[in-house]
Amino acid sequence: MKIPRFALFFILIITTLALVVDLPENLPLRFSLGSVEVNRIINPPHVFLPFLGLDQKLTTHLGLDLQGGTQLVLETDMHDIPVTERNTALESVREIIDRRVNFFGVSEPLVQSAHVGDSFRVIVELPGIKDVNQATQILGQTAQLEFRELSSEASEAAFLPSLQNTKSTGITGKDLKKAQVAFDPNNGQPVVAFELTPEGGKKFAEVTKRLLDKPLVIFLDDMLISAPTVNAVIEDKGTITGNFTRDGAKQLALQLSAGALPVPIHIIEQRNIGATLGQTSITKSIRAGVIGLALVAVFMLLYYGRLGLIADVALLVYGLITFALFRLIPVTLTLPGIAGFILSIGMAVDSNILIFARIKEEVRKGKPMNIAMELGFGKAWDSIRDANFTTLMTAVILYNPLNWSFIPSSGIVRGFALTLALGVITSLFTGIIVSRNLIRAFYKPSSVSSP
Repeated sequence: MKIPRFALFFILIITTLALVVDLPENLPLRFSLGSVEVNRIINPPHVFLPFLGLDQKLTTHLGLDLQGGTQLVLETDMHDIPVTERNTALESVREIIDRRVNFFGVSEPLVQSAHVGDSFRVIVELPGIKDVNQATQILGQTAQLEFRELSSEASEAAFLPSLQNTKSTGITGKDLKKAQVAFDPNNGQPVVAFELTPEGGKKFAEVTKRLLDKPLVIFLDDMLISAPTVNAVIEDKGTITGNFTRDGAKQLALQLSAGALPVPIHIIEQRNIGATLGQTSITKSIRAGVIGLALVAVFMLLYYGRLGLIADVALLVYGLITFALFRLIPVTLTLPGIAGFILSIGMAVDSNILIFARIKEEVRKGKPMNIAMELGFGKAWDSIRDANFTTLMTAVILYNPLNWSFIPSSGIVRGFALTLALGVITSLFTGIIVSRNLIRAFYKPSSVSSP
């Protein structure tokens, strides 16, 4: 019994954590027990782990079709680009804008290019974005980073560094490979950690070796960011400090990582778009999911008895874990995404049905019930593995992680694929781990001869 008890404790912990993550926002909690009265609003936890670089509010992200958002139309200036290279430049702009949107934290955005006559445009749809000014600033900014050193005249003076009293070191944002938000282990303040290209690392090592115990001045778009003192030679990685807020560090990191635009862009249209489906579709989808879950649960209970009840408990655990993953990743739920989740509910119980069918076969062969259960799980595993693996392959193809042009790569299709894949992976866990240990712990084979 030691193994089932440990497994049950693990299942209980996972389920409890999933339940906490799944808490609805602004949930009123009001009750009185004797002299104790509780009247408060409960929200999902805010995950803040500076040492892991995590700062995330756990909430349900809805797609453009369910909550609306902002649409921006960007016009590119191709006057200085040869005609034969304009389509390539437009695609480069689209890719950079797409990276910037993803760094901004928008889930499942739609970024597409449009070429009509002499017009080269990029259309951007941002689900749930309310701060349009911040979004437009990030999408259109060049973000030219430059590392400079004090000039000989200014090195002895005690005043604020500027472009006039500094000189270039030859290191710019082009020498950065990537940048991301990190936290100073000494004081917990947000900083921007960056990784250099091989060529940039060589230049940085030479400069920092020359400037030991001297300031290295950092400018972004000709504005002073910080002037930290070089304490050691830096070859491949470093950090930018500057009394950043978390949002400020995040914005700088995404601008540096996304790169500079190859051509100037202008925002020619900006408008808020309402939800095409809205709350009614959300309500109907949730209702369909609840009805589907209830029908599956009733079928399992009536057909398989107490084994079906255990499968229903595992199915409930599956739902809690899957929705928790949607929030933790996070996954933007569009209507097709919700459909993928509902579809995975029916697939989640498949493993239990296969297992119970194999158990019945072993019982008919005269095996004792406890042996039949173990053999049933073992023999059903091959079928469960193959069926779920093929579904996962389909989900990966639909998600199109390599952005192949001959496969659809829209956010809506990817949302469906991602929710389906997460559902399949979670169903494997609940079918093999949860159901198996619940049966071992609570199903008494001596009481009946067959399931």
